[in-house]
Amino acid sequence: MAVKIRSLLLFSALAALGPALAALPTVTVRVSSTAPANATHVIPDNFIGISYELSSFDTLWGTTPKTMPVAMQNYMHNLVARLSKPLRIRLGGNGMDGSTYMRSLNETMLEHIDPDAYFNDIPVHFGPVIFDVLNAMYEKVGPMQFMIGLSMRDGHDFTNIVELAQDATSMLGSRLDVMLLGNEPDLYAGHGERDAYEIEDYIPELGTAIEALTEGGALTRGVPMIGGPTICCGWTLIDILNAGMDQYEYKYYTLQRYPNHACSGVNERNTNMTYYLTHANVGPYLTWNSEGQARAKELGVPILMTEYNSVACGGSPISDMFVMSLWAVDVGLKAASLEYEAVYLHTRELGIQYNLFDPPSAERSLEAGWRTGSPYYAALFLAELTSPNGNLVVDLNINNSTTNANATAAGYAVYSGADRTIEKFVFLNFNESDSQPFRIPANLTEKIEYRVLTAPSVRETKDIKWAGQTIGDLGNLEGDQETVSMFCQEGCVVDVPGPGAALVVLGDSVTLFSGNSTLVGSLSVGEESGAGRVAGYSSWIGLAGAAAVSVVATFWT
Repeated sequence: MAVKIRSLLLFSALAALGPALAALPTVTVRVSSTAPANATHVIPDNFIGISYELSSFDTLWGTTPKTMPVAMQNYMHNLVARLSKPLRIRLGGNGMDGSTYMRSLNETMLEHIDPDAYFNDIPVHFGPVIFDVLNAMYEKVGPMQFMIGLSMRDGHDFTNIVELAQDATSMLGSRLDVMLLGNEPDLYAGHGERDAYEIEDYIPELGTAIEALTEGGALTRGVPMIGGPTICCGWTLIDILNAGMDQYEYKYYTLQRYPNHACSGVNERNTNMTYYLTHANVGPYLTWNSEGQARAKELGVPILMTEYNSVACGGSPISDMFVMSLWAVDVGLKAASLEYEAVYLHTRELGIQYNLFDPPSAERSLEAGWRTGSPYYAALFLAELTSPNGNLVVDLNINNSTTNANATAAGYAVYSGADRTIEKFVFLNFNESDSQPFRIPANLTEKIEYRVLTAPSVRETKDIKWAGQTIGDLGNLEGDQETVSMFCQEGCVVDVPGPGAALVVLGDSVTLFSGNSTLVGSLSVGEESGAGRVAGYSSWIGLAGAAAVSVVATFWT
């Protein structure tokens, strides 16, 4: 512990010299100590979620409750430990929309039925074991809330989704957050799933599906449990609402969006790193349904981004680079400022370039050797961003970065959802090599603490660190947790390395997560189950007291 304290003092001394050490001109942060009047949307503490494609879920979470990979327990607990509310988990995607629920499949989670299936739409048969695994992971790592996809591809027979919804409701109970009715219906016709499918076809089928779910007992009138329309590309939310969707009880309106795609292969557009390093591009990416979002606000229905990542159809060669850690953080914060209720980073089967994590192979997920993708570090950052009382997020428009495509710095003010006072800043430096000093004004706070997300280059894929820690091959955090502390009554400078991002906490009203969030430190010799050997803590509950033991997890490296 004494070694770490000295390290913190050294970091503070160096940070105070920020302007002298940095090549870029200092940015003076102009901010109010209370949230502006037009900032009204409080995001919850569980703002960040993880979205999974169904077809590969067994290789990530295990085929049964007894074979849940240690790595996945760690990956999920790293996020759960940083939240005061349940971690959001979505299970869906194109594959789930084309899959069949089978109650008779009760020995394993799922089975593949088409070895030649198109890789962006893999159908499976799946059964009730999937809910057993969801519940078992909840018991292992801590609170989660689940989102389950229901298919709309067969608009004439909803028997199968009624059975799925019945079992999801009964087996998950209060852990079931919502059921998404249909996945990207605006692409049904383009993908050949339906002939000339338009909004006027979709709305009557919604009514039929909702009525079937209600009659089957999976829905109760007056208790919204449906989300949708989960559009991505061809339709707009306002057109769907105006066509009649607003007559139905929805818990959430859901959108999903990728800024680029690789459906026809790699090209100049989907490998253009400059796009993702430009803060001015994030606003237009997120406001494609602004009119529908305004209508949703009038109706009192929250908006979720149920799936986002860098490049659709599996990513491109830049999707696993550090640039995407920064971009995913920027998107999350901008979405919060634009009144999204939550955002979900999407991950798929082994080998997809934008994945958050990959097992060593589809058959060896119980072993060590997992690879962590750059977007996972963004999830860690965003999980640590929010506070138990929720937050209001405001884009500071540093150097006119919301419109200036040449700006390499961006920043956000994060206010308390309880009393609207400023709690935190997030500063982003998209410069490839030069550090960027941000000057916090005097009389805003007596002291600050901050942590940095950084890598040697925007092209880096492995040497990525959040608060001095990187992710090991069991989803475990390695290295000492680093936090910079300094006095700030007279103002102070936060020096953000290039490239990098800093999460800055003001005063004592809130604190950064401290302790060790690794749930399982190692595998016992010859172990092949999901139980693992806990080196220091016997359950996720024990982690609540980790901060009292040590600021850093030196015994987990």
